[in-house]
This record gives sequence, C-alpha cells and structure tokens, in this order.
Amino acid sequence: MSEEDDELEKLKRQALKKIASSPKPEPEQASPVELTDQNFDSFISSHDYVVVDFWAPWCVPCRIVSPILEQLSRVYADRVAFAKLNTDENPITANKFYIEGIPTILFFKNGQVVDQIVGAYPKSYIENTIKKYI
Repeated sequence: MSEEDDELEKLKRQALKKIASSPKPEPEQASPVELTDQNFDSFISSHDYVVVDFWAPWCVPCRIVSPILEQLSRVYADRVAFAKLNTDENPITANKFYIEGIPTILFFKNGQVVDQIVGAYPKSYIENTIKKYI
C-alpha cells in the first residue's frame, strides 16, 4: 500500500467515525406547526390526518395540553401532522370551527373534522383519540 492509500484509509475512518457519532436527525415534524388564518386550509388539505390544538397564551389549561401534544407529535410524526393555532391572533379560523372554549383539539381526516376534545384531558385520552383514526 502506498502512502497515499494509507492517507485515504485514514480519512475514510475519520469520516465514518464522525457520521456514527453525529446526532440522529429529528423526524420531519418533531413538534406542532404554528398555523395562521392564512395557511390553515392549505396545511389541513396537504395532510391525510391532522391534529390541531386551538389555544391562547393566557389559557392555563392550554399550557397543560401543549406539552402532551409535543410528546405525541414526536411519537406519531410518521403518521400524523400536528399543528396549533393561537385563537387570539387567528379569529377567522377559530370562528369558522365555532371554537368557544380552549383548549380545543380538532382531529381532521382527509380535510374533514372527525373528532374533537374540548378542555384539558390526560395524555392517554388524547392518544386514544388519535389512535381511533390511524
């Protein structure tokens, strides 16, 4: 083996070591996407199954539900699109779906609402609702 071949092998080993030790990429969508009145319809129509959290920053129960949906979005990232919509900043969409209490979670299948949860519920209840439509 020549000195050039040795150097090439050394570079290959370094590159493989670097690749092996690099962090794994996150799933395509590791946390809920922030939706607005402007992008809501296109997001819903571009995914087969969507879970949307209607919330507001001042809402204490919303702060309970939000981390639960963050966790579930990582677990189901390959099968479900998760999103959230601030009802204070996006009243058109909130009114379109008659959101009167928050948190409200709407479940969309092929662009249509198939279920909803109003209020703060435990992770197991929310997860079971997600599983009904997968």
